[in-house]
Amino acid sequence: MMFDYRNFALRKLAGIAPRYLPFADVATPEVPLSRLLRLSLFQVTVGMALVLLVGTLNRVMIVELAVPASLVAGMLALPLLFAPFRTLIGFRSDTHVSALGWRRVPYIWKGTMYQFGGFAIMPFALLVLSGYGEAIDAPRWIGLSSAALAFLLVGAGLHMVQTVGLALATDLVREEDQPKVVGLMYVMLLLGMVVSALIFGWLLEPYTPGRLVQVIQGCAVVTVALNLAALWKQEARDRNRAREMQLAPRADFFAAWRRLIARPGALRLLVVIGLGTFGFGMADVLLEPYGGQALGLSVAATTKLTALLATGTLIGFGIASRLLGSGGEPVALGRIGALIGIPGFAAIILSSMGGGVALFLAGTFATGLGAGLFGHATLTATIRGAAREQTGLALGAWGAVQATCAGIGIALAGIVRDILVGLDAGGGLPAHTPYNMVFMIEIVFLVLAVIMALQLRPKSERSTPRTQGVEAEPQPVEGT
Repeated sequence: MMFDYRNFALRKLAGIAPRYLPFADVATPEVPLSRLLRLSLFQVTVGMALVLLVGTLNRVMIVELAVPASLVAGMLALPLLFAPFRTLIGFRSDTHVSALGWRRVPYIWKGTMYQFGGFAIMPFALLVLSGYGEAIDAPRWIGLSSAALAFLLVGAGLHMVQTVGLALATDLVREEDQPKVVGLMYVMLLLGMVVSALIFGWLLEPYTPGRLVQVIQGCAVVTVALNLAALWKQEARDRNRAREMQLAPRADFFAAWRRLIARPGALRLLVVIGLGTFGFGMADVLLEPYGGQALGLSVAATTKLTALLATGTLIGFGIASRLLGSGGEPVALGRIGALIGIPGFAAIILSSMGGGVALFLAGTFATGLGAGLFGHATLTATIRGAAREQTGLALGAWGAVQATCAGIGIALAGIVRDILVGLDAGGGLPAHTPYNMVFMIEIVFLVLAVIMALQLRPKSERSTPRTQGVEAEPQPVEGT
């Protein structure tokens, strides 16, 4: 009898996955891991876009194209305009009426088209904005308006795809497995960020404007292809549900929102999420320019910083998965994540004062690790505090607060940096000083997040899985 190497290899892979891939144990015979991983491709495209916007483009625009940092920060913060609507988008995907019974698919596809449109016009808008080559004669308002439209479209698409995609992922699994599947989606987001950061660094070495155009256009095509593959046969058509939703009374968003925030501790938890996200997010727009101007790193080297940051965040998600799965409290873990970020930013500051590149890389990794712990913990606390029929709304609220505070942080980081540079008319300040002031502000906000989180008193959060098929009461967090 011949040995079946194929089945043996598959069994080995199946045994390895739950051990080394966080959240892999969420898979079931009805929803296999391959299906969940395919669905997670939408997170890969989101990560790719985030690396391009916050990492590569922000460095290229500030250093190579000589665009003022405040203008760059403003452009990167434009998606902030759509961030508060994540709550409404999640609610609409919960209650969407479709003739086919689809709730999530239409919104994910619309978001994909927004992303594609933004990437299609972005490279040429940036060249006009910078006055590169023949574009120097073009009116400046054309570059400004076109770049603003590009960033708005990409931002709107990101918010829509991510919010509704996460809601679709939670629809596919049991209620007790929802935090795990959302965690798996964010692991894939971080993997997408790591891989795309390395690829962008390789493609842009050496940097030329032509290569930048090719990279952005390639992102547009890859986004559509991967999101289409992610959606394929994920949400079943259900005509019975379509008829029921057509006959049901129209859902009231404000009534649903009041029910969500009426839960004990819900509002305070959102405040903690906002403070921590602001504290971690301000550095996003400045880490790569800081590495270039303060430490003399190249475009390829600073682009890889995003990969290092994402790797730290990925490890943080993995650690959080283990601790929460073994009975850890999300609120306490969130505090630990914020605390780790404080020495991380301190190391980044000290790197420009003689600590060197090694300390800078260590600080970048530590901030990523803290952000991963904080993000997963607060996400888990948000999901556990919402009813099943409000999953999309809860995810939208978490995403809206996070994206809004991250956008404000990005904008203020560039503004503070430019103000300090402008005040230094004589050029006496070292190049790293304006950046370090921003990093110190981040430390202050992380301290505030820790203090605010200390006032949250978790109830006895049950770590044992809830019985399948039994409607369980969400675990609120007291403190308001």
